[in-house]
Amino acid sequence: MLLAVIPIVERELRTAARRPMDALGALLFFVVVGTLFALAAGPDPVLLRTIGPGVVWVAALLALLVSLHRLFLPELEDGVLEQLLLSPRSLLALVWAKVAAHWLVTCLPLLLVAPLLGLQFDLSTASIAVLLASLLLGTPTLSLLGALGAALTLGLRGNALLALIVLPLCVPVLVFGSGAVGASQQSMPVGPHLSILGAWLLLAAVLCPWAISAALRLALE
Repeated sequence: MLLAVIPIVERELRTAARRPMDALGALLFFVVVGTLFALAAGPDPVLLRTIGPGVVWVAALLALLVSLHRLFLPELEDGVLEQLLLSPRSLLALVWAKVAAHWLVTCLPLLLVAPLLGLQFDLSTASIAVLLASLLLGTPTLSLLGALGAALTLGLRGNALLALIVLPLCVPVLVFGSGAVGASQQSMPVGPHLSILGAWLLLAAVLCPWAISAALRLALE
């Protein structure tokens, strides 16, 4: 499986390097949404620290949604999915590779920029560290859930249904991700929140790839 995944990930990264605006679009959306919320909230540091974690998480989720609608569409248009239907392992490898490449191209830059947004919301160094830890555990789950939504809506026109499917599934990740930062601000233990995020990631990693593969098969029938 690993030998099949690595070449696909390398191809996806090369494709993203040739079209940098696809990745930069999600990053710019993340920065713009977070900055606009900080400006709209005003200069009150208490209010900024209160809403900051939730705003950063919601901005990350919305930025991720921007890039989901074309996750499997190139393979559908090129006929690659029909070819991979002949081999269940290859289809599962494609799913893992697409999710991994999506996280590297879309989510990893968000993690690098997140401390700057944290400073805009007057978060302390400890809170920013917890924010990064929660994003590191939560964004792979968001990518897996987003890939499931993209597979279920593959070939459909419009992105409203994709958002309606993905957003409810992502609510627990947002709640515990922002809750970890809130607990850090109140000098409370953050371990339970991060542990739940890790449990969600393990559950998604076990179930989502098989569900995505099944959804892709249904999309081609």
